[in-house]
Amino acid sequence: MTKARLLRLSVVLVSIFMILLIIVYWDNVGTAHFYLHTSFSRPRSPGAIAEGEDWEALPDVDEFLAKLLSSSLKQNSSIPRKAEQLLVQGSNKPGVSNLEENVRGYDWSTHKDRNSLDQEKLQVERQRTLREFCANSSFTFPTKERSFDDIPNYELNHLIVDDRHGVIYCYVPKVACTNWKRVMIVLSESLLDQGVPYRNPLDIPREHVHNTSTHLTFNKFWRRYGKFSRHLMKIKLKKYTKFLFVRDPFVRLISAFRSKFELENEEFYRRFAIPMLKLYSNHTNLPTSVSEAFGAGLKVSFSDFIQYLLDPRTEKMAPFNEHWRQVYRLCHPCQIDYDFIGKLETLDEDAAYLLQLLKVDRLLRFPPSYRNRTASSWEDNWFAKIPLAWRQQLYKLYEADFVLFGYPKPENLLKD
Repeated sequence: MTKARLLRLSVVLVSIFMILLIIVYWDNVGTAHFYLHTSFSRPRSPGAIAEGEDWEALPDVDEFLAKLLSSSLKQNSSIPRKAEQLLVQGSNKPGVSNLEENVRGYDWSTHKDRNSLDQEKLQVERQRTLREFCANSSFTFPTKERSFDDIPNYELNHLIVDDRHGVIYCYVPKVACTNWKRVMIVLSESLLDQGVPYRNPLDIPREHVHNTSTHLTFNKFWRRYGKFSRHLMKIKLKKYTKFLFVRDPFVRLISAFRSKFELENEEFYRRFAIPMLKLYSNHTNLPTSVSEAFGAGLKVSFSDFIQYLLDPRTEKMAPFNEHWRQVYRLCHPCQIDYDFIGKLETLDEDAAYLLQLLKVDRLLRFPPSYRNRTASSWEDNWFAKIPLAWRQQLYKLYEADFVLFGYPKPENLLKD
């Protein structure tokens, strides 16, 4: 009699636990659309899981969660046409309130008609290059051989999730990430303006764009769901559309230097400029504020910045800041099978094509490019005073990003 009661009690407790789990999940994450609905994805019908689809032998808990979450697909809601029209209309002028954006300005002309690239073939080639080098045992770099399960949760904080449209974006600083974050905010409706979700990306203030509380990331997902998070991450990685945008690694470094050390930035002055000026320019008794330093003509040189990157003491103290950390360390391209690889060099074409593939091109357009975008042709001038040995070391430091994403080796910078 006692055993029967204990059994019934156990069943009741387990049932209550599962109900609470479901309620908490829907309350925090929202009704997820667990299949890719874009033309370049591998779509699955809402009932496919229940009908016995093989998900490459996922663990039992993954299979259970997949079945549980897939039931919501029948309730897949669409955005009303009126809302679509509001999104398309938006405002036509950028709300520029940031110094960097004021300095660089917007170039609205980039959205004029131009010779279209063969985007489908371009994507096939970019993904082929990435997968070939990830599989090439003779090409090695740190962290290449680890699995997704080996990636620490804190290294997944660049993966932003939009459950409403089934999209995962890995943001790379200095690669149009501010505007892509704005797009993700509009799609996910994660930020309100006077009680109404933002419709136009450029209406979103920059300070909100980079506020970590604005976005649902994989790292935040782990903090919410603990040991269940990895199983749910894998389901989303398998079913959602995953994309990232990259850039010539050396040009990205130039861009990072320009925005963080040529403009007055209090945080970067205190955290990075003061140590660089002391270590590599032999300055002492430096001003405590960036405005005082700039007034006295005390600025970090590009040479100081390169020395800092090459100094083995730098990463012993802390990992590279995200603005100059390698893309393979930010987005884990050999562990995550990205569906779309965009490049800043073809940003306007790639962005338009991606929004079309995501079937959200009627909802919004990608914000216009900045004027005077750092050009590859500037590399020679920027590196002219950098010793050859330093340039060669720097290339080795960023070689994986060059190779994985198909950027040519800058031979002219690496030879006498």
